[in-house]
Amino acid sequence: MDQESLKYWIALKAVEEVGCVGFRTLLQAFSSPRAVFSATAQTLKVIPGIGPKTADHIRSFSDWRMTEREIERAAELGVDIVTCEDPLYPRNLLNTYDYPPFLYVKGSLCPEEIFVAVVGSRVASVYGRYNTEKISRELALKGITIVSGLARGIDAAAHRGALAGKGRTLAVLGCGLDIVYPPENKDLAAAVATHGALVTEFPFGTPPNAPNFPSRNRLISGISLGVVIVEAGEKSGSLITARIAAEQGRSVFAVPGEIGAAGSRGTHRLIKQGAMLIENVYDILEEILPQAGKPLSVSNGPSPAFRPEAFEPDQESAPAPALGGDGGDVAGLGDKEKKLLSLISSRPVDIDLLIASSGLTAQEVLNALLILELGGIIRQMPGKQFVRKE
Repeated sequence: MDQESLKYWIALKAVEEVGCVGFRTLLQAFSSPRAVFSATAQTLKVIPGIGPKTADHIRSFSDWRMTEREIERAAELGVDIVTCEDPLYPRNLLNTYDYPPFLYVKGSLCPEEIFVAVVGSRVASVYGRYNTEKISRELALKGITIVSGLARGIDAAAHRGALAGKGRTLAVLGCGLDIVYPPENKDLAAAVATHGALVTEFPFGTPPNAPNFPSRNRLISGISLGVVIVEAGEKSGSLITARIAAEQGRSVFAVPGEIGAAGSRGTHRLIKQGAMLIENVYDILEEILPQAGKPLSVSNGPSPAFRPEAFEPDQESAPAPALGGDGGDVAGLGDKEKKLLSLISSRPVDIDLLIASSGLTAQEVLNALLILELGGIIRQMPGKQFVRKE
């Protein structure tokens, strides 16, 4: 879309009391935002849901310099402004009641992507982060694009898992794209933009204020065919995402957790209320792929938009190692994986003990365990314990 036309989209969205639903109504009535600003007050007033006050706000809008600055800022930051009429706009989102008229996108969108959201608690346990990365990685390897919110804890683990699986991932933000929140996820945000996209409906300069996040959550679920909740407390924002997803007609999945753990209370409540309990990614794929019009068999391999040359995995996210001919020796392991493997035998060992004994960080242990498990070298037992496969 040319910049002259785009400024009318930005202006109409900025008009007080128009909102997403009002914008859609006006667009349907006048075919273009430019035509809305050319309409008389009398014509605007008779549009359902607009009324005299909103019509007056439209007629009196004058901050055209703001729209020009927004377009200039987008060009400076390499951000695309994708309208709901663009074929790249996520088609699932168009099936929601209050979809944004346009999105700010840093990275790339692909029209044929299959999206699954993976979200959960910011205060995530080792169990939660491990299973989030495992689920997200395996979904990415099956061609699913992972959607999450770049928040601490489960969200960050979801993005990392998708990247480790050499797949694509979308981070939906509750602030402008010129702000990274939380700031410690700056490098992760850059990786997401390279292998997917950072997405928001908020203009540049919008801070990550609390009221923005419920709006952000409706986009996470709206873009996706299903939402996976990994860990959630009784008052977690992830439960809001699950509720919105159900209202939008999306599939809701929940990962069962340890009985009595605070982070399990929300997910267990969702399961009691009818969310689908998942034990592996095939529980998700069997539900999601028919909705996308694809059989389970076509889900092998990375998403069509993935470019192998664009992602060079580091040691921690390298492909799963191969077993030696006799099933005992393992080729291709990094130092961290070897260190962990030396601590794992046929007797179950707790993940907390592995962290304490190895001298590695919790994140390093999670990544190494994921590589070992996907390589068929170890397996996870109940209670976050691991054993070496015979």
